[in-house]
Amino acid sequence: MNTTARLSTLAMATALLLGHALPADAAVQRFDGRYNASYKGISATARMTVTPASNGNWMYLMTLDHMVASLSQATVFQERGNHFLPLGGSDKTSYASIKRSITTRYDWANGQVRWTGDVKPSRTGPVRLQSGDMDALLINLALARDVPAGRPLSYRMVENGRARQMNYSVVGRERITIDGKAYDATKVSQGTAAKQTLAWVVAGIPAPVKLVQRENGSDTITLQMTSWSH
Repeated sequence: MNTTARLSTLAMATALLLGHALPADAAVQRFDGRYNASYKGISATARMTVTPASNGNWMYLMTLDHMVASLSQATVFQERGNHFLPLGGSDKTSYASIKRSITTRYDWANGQVRWTGDVKPSRTGPVRLQSGDMDALLINLALARDVPAGRPLSYRMVENGRARQMNYSVVGRERITIDGKAYDATKVSQGTAAKQTLAWVVAGIPAPVKLVQRENGSDTITLQMTSWSH
């Protein structure tokens, strides 16, 4: 796998893993988080931001920077009660002269979502939308909100031309250190022994503080929070 493919995989996994954590029943808030990232020996830095957009909407943006590539994923969404409603999304990769861009378009009036741009024909959709559907970024936004509240961690994700169920469970508690300070974190897991996603959430910190993707018992992707602010 070349550097571009590896970094694209890291960006996708980061989107699946990372989310903006909120206190139970709290409204969306501004957030700016910084992370160190690693994928099979490739080191990078990641940044997550949640900022107000037009018409009362919000923008959730993830960027990943490496010395030879840049990647970004973004979702515009609304907060409606306990739901995060995706309105549109983008996924961009830039590496030397190679550029890749995919746009996600939600048509809630007709109950469909489609993908355009540099996407395989089999992954363009449409996929039938259901109430409560979210993309990968928003599922993790909900996950980070729901873990401290002790809520069920079951979501339906629409991503990359398909829909699938994502069920997480609490698997323990650990001490996590951020910028020299130790915190008590709740550890949650999704998947099987063959492919597993782990996230550590600390109540009061607006994002998961550590994230790991594991395949066949070995860590392939690790993200560690280094700082955050509102």
